[in-house]
Amino acid sequence: MYLYRLRCSSRSTLSLVVLLFCAAPLKSQQSQNADGRSNTTSDPTLKVMTWNLEWFYDENQNDNYSDLAKEKAAPSRQEWDWRRDSVAESLSRVQPDVIALQEIENRRVLWYLSSAMKRNHQKNYFETCIEGRDFFTEQDVGLLTSSNTEVISESFHGFPPSLRQDDRYYSVTKHLQTTIHFVHDGERYPVVIFNTHLRARAEAAEIRIKQARSIKLWLAETIRSGADVIVLGDINTEQVGDITRTAPTDMMILCGLDTEDPADDLVDLTRSLSIQDRQTHLIEGKEFDRILCSQSLIEDDPTRKDLVFAKIENLKQLCIKQKKDTQEQHWDHYWDQPTEERDLSDHLPLMATFELK
Repeated sequence: MYLYRLRCSSRSTLSLVVLLFCAAPLKSQQSQNADGRSNTTSDPTLKVMTWNLEWFYDENQNDNYSDLAKEKAAPSRQEWDWRRDSVAESLSRVQPDVIALQEIENRRVLWYLSSAMKRNHQKNYFETCIEGRDFFTEQDVGLLTSSNTEVISESFHGFPPSLRQDDRYYSVTKHLQTTIHFVHDGERYPVVIFNTHLRARAEAAEIRIKQARSIKLWLAETIRSGADVIVLGDINTEQVGDITRTAPTDMMILCGLDTEDPADDLVDLTRSLSIQDRQTHLIEGKEFDRILCSQSLIEDDPTRKDLVFAKIENLKQLCIKQKKDTQEQHWDHYWDQPTEERDLSDHLPLMATFELK
């Protein structure tokens, strides 16, 4: 049994995560995951998706406490069933190995979604979620993993007084750090995946910078160790274009360009998209959603078989049903539209593919 839960509150606790990694892939000790799913695949690619599902809440308000969360619940069981099944259908079309989701209500709706994918499309996914600390929206982030990946650890980082008293950092209330094993031909390839949803709006830029510093504080040791690391989610960044070492921004810090040490750098994979495909939100020109990875996933190690970045895609066709909603249609009259015309979210999904070489 590989699965355990790890809760982190400081840099030092990350050493346990680093111990999970070694220079060569790990030999598989199991033929199945804990839930009975096969964990061996003949496909030598790892596909990792991020998608903000925009208030992915069921119709039951009895487990919601804030007025906002109750307001954003699906208006009826019928409407919730439609939305759940529509998202399940879209995800099943591309079959990512790892699906990082934001703005989900809780683990239960992830289970509803994975159950719909199994029931309607014969796709098996396992859900991972740790309740965060956004008590205003009650939004969380979560992960769905396919049959050829195993979640080895899951963690949520605390924000102790030592960090609260340091004005350089800020609590990241919505995040989930997991270590997965991608299983191929009996070999295991560990990857650390950090799924997050940072503070929204342009006026919160300074908070996002501090949240980015917190994330890098938690991950820097793991990145420097040479481990394969992916950071992804709704960064809510206002930055577009190339990331430079000029004035501090959230993306500059996440990419490690605020330090002289290249060993803790991350690469923003969305820079590999064409300019017209970088927009990921209903608002024109906004590139809120990102996938970043460590240099180890960019460079092929000739001495061993390893995962190497191959491509990134903007999968807008999974979200936009006919033509893109206007802001008024989507935010003011969403449930009034015919189901065949509703976009599934105000965010577009991104998917990165890594090949074993």
